[in-house]
Amino acid sequence: MTSPAELAAVDAARRRAAVVGTGLIGGSIGLGLRARGWYVTGRDNDAARARRALELGALDAVGDDPGAALVFVATPVAAVAAEARRALAASPLAAVTDVGGVKAAVVAAVDHPRFVGGHPMAGSEQEGVDGARPDMFEGATWVLTPTEVTDVNAYTAVRSVVTELGAEVLALPADRHDDLVATVSHVPHLAAAALMAHAAESAEEHAALLRLAAGGFRDMTRIAAGHPGNWPDICAENREAIVKGLDELMAALSSLRDLVVLGDRPGLLDALERARHARANLPGRGERPARLAEVRVPVPDRPGVLAEVTTLLGERAVNIVDIEIAHSTEGPHGVLLIVVDAEAAPRVREALGGRGYRATSSPLE
Repeated sequence: MTSPAELAAVDAARRRAAVVGTGLIGGSIGLGLRARGWYVTGRDNDAARARRALELGALDAVGDDPGAALVFVATPVAAVAAEARRALAASPLAAVTDVGGVKAAVVAAVDHPRFVGGHPMAGSEQEGVDGARPDMFEGATWVLTPTEVTDVNAYTAVRSVVTELGAEVLALPADRHDDLVATVSHVPHLAAAALMAHAAESAEEHAALLRLAAGGFRDMTRIAAGHPGNWPDICAENREAIVKGLDELMAALSSLRDLVVLGDRPGLLDALERARHARANLPGRGERPARLAEVRVPVPDRPGVLAEVTTLLGERAVNIVDIEIAHSTEGPHGVLLIVVDAEAAPRVREALGGRGYRATSSPLE
């Protein structure tokens, strides 16, 4: 019989994580995990930055950890694939994930059962590990991009730790992530940079201009204060979606310009009212639902099922509170157990039924 001390040792071994890249996001992951009892090692191409992460308490030790259960790759996008492959080889039992803002190219380049692409929609205008916070991800959306080859255990391990950090997981296909994030992150950053650059150039002729910058201007250009170093890689890796988004933004601005030129008050008021309504209805940071339901989905025990089910629900804005798979000992099938908001359970069953799955649900008390 296993003693309590032996069980504690096994649990401690499972709660070992490694962080590759100890900047703002990597440092915040380290701080968040250590605050929750994890042992965290980390490394960085800049040795001074890794030492600083250690000084600030984001790491327990500098270096690699072959016994890590989970590895976060928090490097610039261009380096993610190579570092993820290195981590998969160096830590043979670990699930490996990343935090890059572009997913399709990375997921295609790594293509390994233990790799789960990820992207936390969180950040700060602060630079480097000195701006890291243990609560960086609380209430934030964290996208995961499982594929046909993703191992169920690797996905559930990454998902569990991400939710432990306080984030809400959204599963999406990698290419769909890139299209959407171009609209809500990449294009807004470039637009803010363009607006700030325009104001700065105008200020050369009108010295008082930037002194007049009030709340609205500061809110719109806040993200332009972020570190520019990652953006050339992001724009290169997600060029097509970003260009499409910029074209759509320029078309929208052109339409507003026409309304102003024509003095079309009703048209302008309508456009502004629609924007105001859309802004007011942006979803807030999520809270755990008051009532939960467990959805049971019989599935064939084959690659691709997890990605299909989780991304299907992600596209329908269904928050998966918990997920696991019960494997059958009697054949190549199992049952996927998904915990969701009880109010969402009927549409979850409907969506899965449309893909040929026979799902049932029951409330959790």
